[in-house]
Amino acid sequence: MKKSISKLFKLTVLSVLIATTSCSSDDDGGGSSSTFELVREDLQGTINDGVVTLESGTYKLTGKLVVGNNATLVIKPGVVIEATELAAGQFESVRYIAVAQGGKIDVQGTSTNPVVMTSAVNTPGAWGGLVICGKAPINKGTSASAEVSDLTYGGTDVFDNSGSIKYLRIEYSGYAYNADKEFNGLSLFGVGKDTTIEYVQVHNGSDDGFEWFGGTVDAKYLVVSSFSSEVGDDLFDWTEGWNGVGQYWYGKRTNNGNRGIEADNNSNDHMATPISNPSISNLTLIGNNAGPENQAMKLRVGTKAIFDNVVLSNWGTGFDVQHNESVDYVGTQELKATNVKFDNVTLTSKGTNTAGETVDVSAIYTINEAAVGAGNGTAKPTWANGWTVGL
Repeated sequence: MKKSISKLFKLTVLSVLIATTSCSSDDDGGGSSSTFELVREDLQGTINDGVVTLESGTYKLTGKLVVGNNATLVIKPGVVIEATELAAGQFESVRYIAVAQGGKIDVQGTSTNPVVMTSAVNTPGAWGGLVICGKAPINKGTSASAEVSDLTYGGTDVFDNSGSIKYLRIEYSGYAYNADKEFNGLSLFGVGKDTTIEYVQVHNGSDDGFEWFGGTVDAKYLVVSSFSSEVGDDLFDWTEGWNGVGQYWYGKRTNNGNRGIEADNNSNDHMATPISNPSISNLTLIGNNAGPENQAMKLRVGTKAIFDNVVLSNWGTGFDVQHNESVDYVGTQELKATNVKFDNVTLTSKGTNTAGETVDVSAIYTINEAAVGAGNGTAKPTWANGWTVGL
């Protein structure tokens, strides 16, 4: 009888402990097994350990939020992270989210309930955006310092894992410190192959939508929409030796922003290794056939790339290839685009060598009038339904 009573008492205590533990999420609407103090109305600081979970509702981003080495930030479906308004010139208080080397982000949005990173001020450049720094190879050196977060990136781990991002919308990003230092929507610095990037939209940012600084990460189901009267930069951009796979990209601008794709290897050393050499398939780029950089693609300073199933619409120039190295890759078919459909493109290709002389690069493409690009030609692709805006 004593054993039964003792056993019942232990079970009761255990039940209380379990109930207490299961309710240990803070009152601000988030769960945490970290020493980081999560405050819904004041989201900022560095997560140095454990797992911090944003469970539901809106969180106010009031400064920079950094996910440090061995820490993880989990963001549940439907969560909104809203950057608060920043007074002019307060560079030390710029709102952005950054994942450092060894840290992880886990964005768990769905097609009907995406995660949204936005700003209280609905103007391009109102906040920084999302920066991820990994340990994959770059050609700027063994490692480097990211231009907008000062975090280290680069290394030798091709399969480095910075987490998973699915169904995320980034709005009104691109804060500029000055003309040479400006955030993108999603900046990928030396991010590795085991990181997942799928179903991400960058909407009305002031700089590039997506930019890769080296690394090996793949990315598919990406959308860039640039409609604001404030001029944006390129829809997609890569440099420093990015070697990844891109699938199902849809980019559209109606303003006088820059190119659909700006692609570089290394502006200081065109032959620096690893050489930028992504493979991109199922791509639609739509311009407004105006603006100072009216090219669907500018391919230069030694980049290679393979494109397939491409729709280019409303551009002054389709493929603008520059510098000897990239021009030579057209001849060796290491820079080429197959199954391309041109729609209202004035000049399909243009080549300029390093000396500034015009060269023929028409071999860069083959035409297929049946190409569908990202899925529906120039129309909104079906995979973008439900979680994107503005299309």
